[in-house]
Amino acid sequence: MTILGLNLVLALLWAAVAGEVDVAHLLVGFVVGHGVLWLARPLLPSTTYFAKLPQAIRFTGFFLWEMLLANLRVAWDVLTPKAHRRPGVVAVPLTVTTDAEITLLANLVTLTPGSLSLDVSPDRTILYVHAMFVDDPEKVRRDIQQGFERRVLELLR
Repeated sequence: MTILGLNLVLALLWAAVAGEVDVAHLLVGFVVGHGVLWLARPLLPSTTYFAKLPQAIRFTGFFLWEMLLANLRVAWDVLTPKAHRRPGVVAVPLTVTTDAEITLLANLVTLTPGSLSLDVSPDRTILYVHAMFVDDPEKVRRDIQQGFERRVLELLR
């Protein structure tokens, strides 16, 4: 069993002992379980789990911030009389290589308002993205590569 699996089991046990299986109890159980596992590190096999969890939290914060900014930009464009959008399709060269990395990147782009992953090239080196605001295609590429793609690589490798 992986350390993450063990942490999830500890979270479920915490909620079961508390008598209520809800989000709050599961979250507290996960945090307490993580602390217990962190203290038991010398007894566990070598793992990157304890370094990846803070990365995952930072990644989630980054994604939520980007989603907030994108929502505000789309809302501004919808609510103002003058349209600021310049839609277009941009080919983004990929550094990610595995199916999981490509899928996560494509889903993150699609979940962000104003952008949509359209397709991946057959050789899996280019992601085609439809963006609502393409004033500079190179900036769109750079934002995806230095934002989402870089963080996906940090998290999954």
